[in-house]
Amino acid sequence: MALTITRWNKPVISPRMAFCCSRTSAQQLQLSSSPLNKTLQQIHNSGVIACLRANSAELAIEAAGAAISGGISVLEIVMSTPGVFEVLQCLVQDHPTITLGVGTVLNVENAKNAINVGAKFLMSPATVKDIMEDVRGGEVLYIPGVMTPTEILSAHDAGAKIVKVYPVSSLGGIQYISALKKPFPHVQMVASQGITIDSIGNYIAQGAASVVLSDAIFDKEAMDQNNFDKIYQLAHLAVFQGREAVERKRSGIPSKLLDVCQLIPSTPS
Repeated sequence: MALTITRWNKPVISPRMAFCCSRTSAQQLQLSSSPLNKTLQQIHNSGVIACLRANSAELAIEAAGAAISGGISVLEIVMSTPGVFEVLQCLVQDHPTITLGVGTVLNVENAKNAINVGAKFLMSPATVKDIMEDVRGGEVLYIPGVMTPTEILSAHDAGAKIVKVYPVSSLGGIQYISALKKPFPHVQMVASQGITIDSIGNYIAQGAASVVLSDAIFDKEAMDQNNFDKIYQLAHLAVFQGREAVERKRSGIPSKLLDVCQLIPSTPS
């Protein structure tokens, strides 16, 4: 499959945005030698998992390229995308440093196919025990979908390193994540479904390790019109919001106070 990524003019990055992103990169936790742990840490460091579904393989490759150019470092290709494994293989070859995975994986066969072409993580809308058992002890991270406290505890006890709370917006959104983290502070959670870019910070502040963004980055109108510049810009904004939220969480400084501190000019020595 030939890769023909459309080129576009990148927007100017503000000094404050550049400062935040560079400082966050400098403070990222050290990655362990395990490929699985590297994937898990990358999800924590980015704060954002871009979720791509497209009507064709060519559109998927173009849109993924735009999002990656916008700074996305963790990208999930949904199983319903035509030629999903070929798309993933192309992206793995062209972007070897990006953490790429497959979403809506519902059986072991598809899980194995995804792993064979380079998927570093697999994600499901529910917990698929056969997949959980098949990847156990391997180098690929499995993120099962959960909805209730019982499902969260069951997935964690079965060996899940991190779970996907889905469909989070329908269950109460930010407040639901906050409520779940009280009895399960030891369970790492990804929030998924209906999340907007401007709510990334609140989700992470209330306990989410990361959020899944679908239409918020791969805007339906932009996808229909092949507007990859818009996808690039949305991805860039999401990356900034995600990294800033992670930085705030790690620093322990309330978001409003952090904003004020960054606006205070430094005093010449």
